[in-house]
Amino acid sequence: MPKFLRPALCLTLLGLAACDEIAVADDPAALAELRGQKSCVSAVAQQTGAAGVSINTTRPVVELYRHIVDVPGAASWSCITDPNGKAVEIAEQRNG
Repeated sequence: MPKFLRPALCLTLLGLAACDEIAVADDPAALAELRGQKSCVSAVAQQTGAAGVSINTTRPVVELYRHIVDVPGAASWSCITDPNGKAVEIAEQRNG
């Protein structure tokens, strides 16, 4: 890969990542929710070392500041965020 291409690619990806936050910038609750999802995915990916970690959108969650994070080929994780959307606690869910 040419040396100049890597910084350009990184800037493009950062720009795309910021677009979703701009879309909900006028809604503090939606912005905190979006940041919480990103923070939880990042925290679980860092803890497990897994790629393809994502927010589970099929299981209902009724608690505020809580997300279910799926890890491919492994158990799901529960993540709790603070009101600003920062992950403060993660725990692997156990079945059985």
